Amino acid sequence: MDKKSLIFFCLLAVTFCGPATAAEDATRPNVMVFLVDDMGVMDTSVPFLTTEQGKAKKYALNEYYRTPGMERLANQGTRFNQFYAMSVCSPTRVSIMTGQNAARHHVTNWINPDRDNRGPLGPEDWNWKGLAPGDVTLPGLLAKQGYRTIHVGKGHFGNRKSPGADPANLGFTDNIGGASFGAPGSYYGTQNYGEGTKRQSHAVPHLADYHGEEIFLTEALTLEAKKRVSDAVKKDQPFYLYFSHYAVHAPFHSDPRFAANYADSGKSKQAQAFATLIEGMDKSLNDMLDHFDQLGVSENTLVLFLGDNGSDAPLGHQHAVACAAPLRGKKGAHYEGGMRVPFIAAWAKRNESLPHQQRVSIPAGHIQSQLGAVQDVFPTVLEVVGIKAPAKHTVDGFSLTTLIAGKQDSSRPETFLMNYPHAPHRSKYFTVYRDGHWKVIYHYHPSEESENSHYQLYNLATDPFESENLASTEPQQLARMMQNLVASMEAHDGQYPLEAAGGKPAVPVIP
Repeated sequence: MDKKSLIFFCLLAVTFCGPATAAEDATRPNVMVFLVDDMGVMDTSVPFLTTEQGKAKKYALNEYYRTPGMERLANQGTRFNQFYAMSVCSPTRVSIMTGQNAARHHVTNWINPDRDNRGPLGPEDWNWKGLAPGDVTLPGLLAKQGYRTIHVGKGHFGNRKSPGADPANLGFTDNIGGASFGAPGSYYGTQNYGEGTKRQSHAVPHLADYHGEEIFLTEALTLEAKKRVSDAVKKDQPFYLYFSHYAVHAPFHSDPRFAANYADSGKSKQAQAFATLIEGMDKSLNDMLDHFDQLGVSENTLVLFLGDNGSDAPLGHQHAVACAAPLRGKKGAHYEGGMRVPFIAAWAKRNESLPHQQRVSIPAGHIQSQLGAVQDVFPTVLEVVGIKAPAKHTVDGFSLTTLIAGKQDSSRPETFLMNYPHAPHRSKYFTVYRDGHWKVIYHYHPSEESENSHYQLYNLATDPFESENLASTEPQQLARMMQNLVASMEAHDGQYPLEAAGGKPAVPVIP
């Protein structure tokens, strides 16, 4: 621990006073990162999109989903209406762990556990192995400073033969449920979460106590998370809980606890099942908040809630306005519906008299319009707990503490880079670059999905739903954006797909 951090912790210990329990008197805040798989920004009753005046605006999907836990969290904290993730899961997860953009860490596709899924023209040396022991990770840094680092749920940090498949090799002191795959074998305890079924290769580990029981996977993971948090509090250990739900990823198994809520919705059985997964995830969030209250650590626990990529709701065409309406596209696509995710930051319980809540102040019910992204989680957590990353480790993210305090941060760039040099997926072989209101999409191998053009250009201030491609009518803006895209790729040591099998990289063409 550096001297500055030590002084800070000592001051907290000296100045803290009041009626809180001994657990809340801890000098180092607890953190829960609550990560939801395949949950887009519209898969919730909480409105994240806003009017031109910055006021929350509800759309039809917000009326369909039921997420009172998210409403509870949003009402006591800050939510972002422009928070970005990579459009598929493993890149986002490694970015949270490392603070690096996927273009730099080279985990640019979801990791197939058993075969290299770079695609026919994908870069041959992309990081299919994923994270490895010895890599600088957020839980690793926290564990060295005495944190109990708890992993519950989906890992997907490395392929099956890689040591990174087990989160316990990456800095977590506890691992429940984490393995090499992204989709569970089954959500049903009566099916042993895939153990002994035809989806044995995706059986969720460490949950044998619930096999044969009518306990949904989301609930089983919540029970396990509660146990480990309780144990950490009992031992006076600050904790970092990375609670990474398999929900709401396919298979779309209906959670029977909530099925009746959607039976008369008029939507397909799969869409109804997806909604039950959303509501079950939300109950888990609410249960964790209640559990922190019961343990007396709510006022000392920061919660960061987010999705890992755009929505995969089984509603409509992948490039249309459907599952993320009014946004266009879904998981894996280059449109906003594939990249925009919910993000909420809040203390589990507000008490502005506490020193750490004064130092990291979070207004109630605030909507932040400035851009944030998944690589920002790493430096944010480190700042909150008073730890610095090693100087040798490149961090692309910026701390969000100013933004979650409801202020604007002029020191951070209004840019986001998302590189996907792979196929097949809903979109293939593309790079997205956002700068202010402008967004450019470069397709290395144009096809019907890309309007048979290398370029798509949108002004999100005037066209937030990406309905008008301005590439042909704004040539100067297109050239500027493409120059910045290439510069950003080079700065991140980004990888390009190949021009042809066995050929050289297909470097973007600046018009």
